[in-house]
Amino acid sequence: MIAEAIAEIAAAAKRAADIEIEISIPGGKALAAKTLNARLGIVGGLSILGTTGIVVPYSCSAWIHSIHSGIDVARAAGLTHIIGSTGANSESAAQKLYGAPEIALIDMGDFVGGMLKYLRRHPVPRVTVAGGVAKMTKLAQGLTDLHSKRGEVDVAALAKFAKAAGGSEDLQRDILAANTAAEAFAFAQAAGIALGEKVAQAAQETAARLVAGTDIAVEVVLFDREQNLVARSPIASL
Repeated sequence: MIAEAIAEIAAAAKRAADIEIEISIPGGKALAAKTLNARLGIVGGLSILGTTGIVVPYSCSAWIHSIHSGIDVARAAGLTHIIGSTGANSESAAQKLYGAPEIALIDMGDFVGGMLKYLRRHPVPRVTVAGGVAKMTKLAQGLTDLHSKRGEVDVAALAKFAKAAGGSEDLQRDILAANTAAEAFAFAQAAGIALGEKVAQAAQETAARLVAGTDIAVEVVLFDREQNLVARSPIASL
């Protein structure tokens, strides 16, 4: 496009298009460190794209392809442990928990199923699935697409998890009346019931089924909105 524009102007001015152009971004290397480029194997600078320089994977397909690229880069770098997170808070908390390098972090969003199915074909020894209590409750229910359009948090399931953890009938009633997963977890915490452990275990079982038949060890970690660790499942595989 630049070459065409120069040729057009040169032709209009009846001059030779004898021009040298260099495109650069001042401080581009430092700015690149604040992007996801390194996870996708783009190191040392920024891409010049479109009018804004920002590429957002709006479609499900584009997002899943970015997950695949992140896994490919992590594998190529020889990493043995990657972390798929549902959002920025859980990603930051998980990175601090494990001291993980940037390229070990996979922004899976709601697509835990898409990430794990790709890992089944392109395995790494250990995978952590990290998320908030609501998203991980959905995974514990058996959902592998965690978007709100695919399903809601089932408070009845949470009440059953609370019962399995030793929760009283009063606590179960409170959870059934909860408006959000966070409220249900707050009720459990006030009652001294480790609801998160049961949810993490059930979520881990769902995740492990998606990579069954491989040697991938899977674990699930739950965080609250303040990035505090709520629960952590045992590492296991099927």
